[in-house]
Amino acid sequence: MGSLRVAAVQAAYVLMNREATLAKVEEVLAGPEVRGAGLVVFPEAFVPGTPFWIDAVPIWDGDEQWFALLAEQAVVVPSKATERLGAAARKAGVYLVIGVNEREATGSTIYNTLLYFDAEGKLLGKHRKLMPTGSERTVWGMGDGSTLETYATPFGRIGGLICWENYMPLARFFLYSQGVDVWVAPTLATGDGWIATMRHIAREGRCYVIGANPCLRVDQIPADFPDRERVWRINPDNPEWVEPGNTVIVGPNGEILAGPARHEETVLFADLDLNKVRSARRLFDPVGHYHRPDVFRLAVDTAPRPVVTKLRNELPDN
Repeated sequence: MGSLRVAAVQAAYVLMNREATLAKVEEVLAGPEVRGAGLVVFPEAFVPGTPFWIDAVPIWDGDEQWFALLAEQAVVVPSKATERLGAAARKAGVYLVIGVNEREATGSTIYNTLLYFDAEGKLLGKHRKLMPTGSERTVWGMGDGSTLETYATPFGRIGGLICWENYMPLARFFLYSQGVDVWVAPTLATGDGWIATMRHIAREGRCYVIGANPCLRVDQIPADFPDRERVWRINPDNPEWVEPGNTVIVGPNGEILAGPARHEETVLFADLDLNKVRSARRLFDPVGHYHRPDVFRLAVDTAPRPVVTKLRNELPDN
């Protein structure tokens, strides 16, 4: 447990263009914006971008072409796309957490997924969002308990949840029980209410929290995007923005260390003293001395739930 410089990237993706968005990730990781960081966190669903048409048009009202594009441009894990991300992390010498739209190689269902890479470029694992929120259910499937993992690093244990999963108290408790020191919360959520949530999780879990949002202007939607005039819904409060950003870094007592950043592509930095996580838990440890296991118990099913389970038909010898 020592010090760690973290970078939270608030950036625009290239909508539904996996290769161009991967190139942007590579550019950011190779550039001066994140130099000196040991952990870099990108936003939710960053590759190949948010399917924000789910809030712009009714389901099946011409959105099939966009979903087909999403399925085509989604990331298979593992694949050449994940190899590129790992290579970029290795070249930069950073741990990398990034949100992707994931598709299984033989399927069409899309998952809202977080990928974790170490500083050698190894894919440590992934987390699929357990419960897509509202209209998200029209494009994203549900994850299962097998991806509720945290990961040991030289500077502490990292893990977290995606967007409104962070409102699920039992999911939080399960990750707290794994000893999370740095909590990542890639999200699309905006506004001060979300910042309050990030501060609450930091104070509840006595951990550092990194919330990372995408930031996309209307004029950054590609000019040749199919049916472009229908793909987004104008927000009267932010008419120039599809996603205005809301990136923040919070300390283990709930203090804001950087941000919130809005209405700009930027990178937030903070220098974390991981020893403060342990000292903060002297006062409150939600899964240790401030928990009552004799009163409360949590059962978590971490078994994977594949679409098909193959059963062997054992024939008798005679």
